[in-house]
Amino acid sequence: MAASAVAYLAYSNSSASHSREITWQEFRTAFLEKGLVEKLTVVNNHKVRVKLHPNAAAGSMGGGEYHFSIGSVEAFERKLEEAQNELGIPGHERIPVAYQDEMSTFGVFLNFAPTILLVGVIYWLSRKGGSSAGGGIFSIGKSKAKLFNKDNEVKIKFKDVAGMDEAKEEIMEFVKFLKEPAKYEKLGAKIPRGAILSGPPGTGKTLLAKATAGEASVPFLSVSGSEFVEMFVGVGSSRVRDLFASAKKNAPCIIFVDEIDAIGKSRGKGGNFGGNDERESTLNQLLVEMDGFGTDEHIVVLAGTNRPDVLDPALMRPGRFDRHIAIDRPDVSGRKGIYLVHLRPLRLEDTLKNDVDSLAQKLAVLTPGFSGADIANVCNEAALHAARKGSEYVQSIDFDTAIERVIVGLEKKSRVLSVEEKKTVAYHEAGHAICGWFLEHADPLLKVSIIPRGAGALGYAQYLPPDRYLLSTPQMTDRICMTLGGRVSEEIFFGLENITTGAQDDLQKITRMAFEACANYGMNDVIGPVSYGGDRATKENWTKPFSEKTAEMLDFEVRKMITNAYERTRTLLTEHRGDVEKVAQLLLDKEVITREDMINLLGKRPFAGRSDDMDKWLDENRGEKSAPPPLESPPPEVEGPTPVPAAIAKTLDDTLKL
Repeated sequence: MAASAVAYLAYSNSSASHSREITWQEFRTAFLEKGLVEKLTVVNNHKVRVKLHPNAAAGSMGGGEYHFSIGSVEAFERKLEEAQNELGIPGHERIPVAYQDEMSTFGVFLNFAPTILLVGVIYWLSRKGGSSAGGGIFSIGKSKAKLFNKDNEVKIKFKDVAGMDEAKEEIMEFVKFLKEPAKYEKLGAKIPRGAILSGPPGTGKTLLAKATAGEASVPFLSVSGSEFVEMFVGVGSSRVRDLFASAKKNAPCIIFVDEIDAIGKSRGKGGNFGGNDERESTLNQLLVEMDGFGTDEHIVVLAGTNRPDVLDPALMRPGRFDRHIAIDRPDVSGRKGIYLVHLRPLRLEDTLKNDVDSLAQKLAVLTPGFSGADIANVCNEAALHAARKGSEYVQSIDFDTAIERVIVGLEKKSRVLSVEEKKTVAYHEAGHAICGWFLEHADPLLKVSIIPRGAGALGYAQYLPPDRYLLSTPQMTDRICMTLGGRVSEEIFFGLENITTGAQDDLQKITRMAFEACANYGMNDVIGPVSYGGDRATKENWTKPFSEKTAEMLDFEVRKMITNAYERTRTLLTEHRGDVEKVAQLLLDKEVITREDMINLLGKRPFAGRSDDMDKWLDENRGEKSAPPPLESPPPEVEGPTPVPAAIAKTLDDTLKL
């Protein structure tokens, strides 16, 4: 049938191609006036095909088939009628007109092109899906979860995870229950249905789930939250159902959903663009499946996210995710354990290899606020630095260089500062150093550098804060004064008209600190013991939770607090003008000075009982030039508008959080 249709179309096209086109005037004079026309056929409302009498001679026009084009059928009929009236043709002899619609081969193909294309796409998807997953287009609703069992077990164990002992203990409870459920059931206990692993990025949530899969001798189904989101309607819900059906077949087992916030966000937020969309349908199905377990089905659901505040409350209620395990950035002991894990595969020099524990302690105290991913990056950067310089082993200097590179960026040897700029940076950093040295509650100095680093860091000052969980008003004031030291030093030594843009980051920090003190911590007598805008919901709504009058009061009190601190800093640096010049000149000579240089230059800090572990170490090792790392060190102060990366350095406002 298809062949006959194609043959007919080919014949019609070939016959149409032999037809000769003429004009209306030629048609009238050569055929109509001579009575040679037997029939006219209007084709597709724009072409008229002329059929002559079989015994008619074509005359001067010659033989063959003829056609002419028309603008509209109405105009053609009117002109034909007028012509026949003029020629006096009687009504019973007038030329019959027929109407016909024809379609070319290209037109037929164009009409069927969408259907052919759709069939081709479906066929391609079925072939691709059939070759890769075994189900073709009909398996699009199947779960994409990866199954780990005794045949393809994960190699990562709990011994490879450090810095999160409490989280491992809670996770291990799920593993023990699935291994020995009778031990708990005989006491009437029911294992929690699920647990949420939450924490900042890079703290090891997914790594802990992998270790759980490695430790558990039960099947482990791993899936990402984004794999439930698909362009087809209903696919997410179907995959959720298939995932839990697979889990029930392999029970007892563990399901791990990574980045669950992709489908678990609170319903109703941003609902102005539609109601129950595909993501909400997927979440609804997940809620039903998690609450539909029988008491005898030993299935545990673990989920990881770094945004637990956006999850739907129905997902977080007891009976679904009962346990909320917070995995925060590790402390000193946690960082030491993580370093011991990542130092294991490195080829260290003999002095470091024989005392890996001491090296791990040194690196741990030098990198406060680092997550597990940051620590892995430091160890990798140290190995890369050793390879770049052609060393056979990773040395201690490689780790120091890696830490500086991660915190403040790579040293810019090509960035040559002019004499005036270098002097400005030296006096700016000297102002920070002197304020930190002569303010009682300020953080003691560790290192000052005026070597350009990173995208906008022309110099930095690194301090040694003690372990502190609360911040009093005097401590906050001293911190603000220390942060303002660079700006005030520029004003004292170069004049107010020559102040540079290097203090932008400092001003942003102190403005944020002062606003937090007045608006959230109740440390201002005029504003009073109130707190505005401390929750995430207020910030997301883009609305101020206070009146315009309160906003004016806040502006005034924040400016007053910073102005008072500025005057106090100016008075302090004016009194110690000579000390600032000494430190600045030493910086210009050495480019990098340490705590020991400050003690040799200015003496010990004039505060009894304020000695830290660095001072004790210097008293015991007075003859050495290099100092060991402190117990804690904050982010460096960076010149210029480029701040320290937030994922690595704890900024001042982070320190204020209880």
